[in-house]
Amino acid sequence: MAEARRIQIQEARRKVQAGEALFVCAYDSEEMCGGIRLEKAWTMGEFNARLPEVKKDQEIIFYCN
Repeated sequence: MAEARRIQIQEARRKVQAGEALFVCAYDSEEMCGGIRLEKAWTMGEFNARLPEVKKDQEIIFYCN
């Protein structure tokens, strides 16, 4: 398992736009996430529902504000 690390928003945006990573809003509350949802980001609910589709080696970037 890879260790979690902080990255700059520019790197996160590049990885998500290139299809190299998934972007997930880390709030449990769909309402809270909806207020700060970034382009191409999944909510935690979407992430949990689609988890079986996610490749085991897929990079995942979690964010909260």
